Amino acid sequence: MHSGKIRVLLGDDHRIVREGLKQVLADAPEVEVCAEATTGAEVLDAVRDRGGPNGLDVVLLDIAMPGRDGLDVLQELRKSWPALPVLMLSTYPEKQYAVRCIKLGASGYLNKSADPDDMVAAVRKAAAGGVFVTSLTAEALASAVGGAGAKAGPEALSHREHQVFRLLILGHSVSEIGAQLQLAPNTVSTYRTRILEKTGTKNDVELALYAERLGKGGAL
Repeated sequence: MHSGKIRVLLGDDHRIVREGLKQVLADAPEVEVCAEATTGAEVLDAVRDRGGPNGLDVVLLDIAMPGRDGLDVLQELRKSWPALPVLMLSTYPEKQYAVRCIKLGASGYLNKSADPDDMVAAVRKAAAGGVFVTSLTAEALASAVGGAGAKAGPEALSHREHQVFRLLILGHSVSEIGAQLQLAPNTVSTYRTRILEKTGTKNDVELALYAERLGKGGAL
């Protein structure tokens, strides 16, 4: 993330929701809502106009958007701007949508009635490259992941893969890991793919949960 304010795009078709979110985020002096959008297409246009992660740090995106829904927009954003964190917003309970959102690459899932402190914490965490998971979402994810990765432990990883693995679970991006290990981002992505295959996980969130379970078992 660049130095300075956390630049947020709000994507929600209800003005009252956007105003409420702006009020919540206004309590965090380092957060600035710099763009708003009311449809999925507008979200994509606004992100494109700002050069993706060059002009934005976090997208707050409602699932129930008119036209292209939020999940569709999330997938498009992940494909076009993989480095741009997206936080999903919804009125639905977490057990219904949180797992699906996070498996599609969201940096977190928030109910619109979430505590304002959680909302600000989620934006900060996403902007820093992390994933914001409430205890309810963590429970839903843990049961969805189940016993994934039991077949192959960290011992199945090569030395370099293990280095990448440790940095991924700390929330570092592919480009940050590349800079730290002096590897090309494409090479890091290849290691990441191998790590996911060997651990039986589908994305960085499942990998973090997998690592947490291993850590509790004393395996890391």
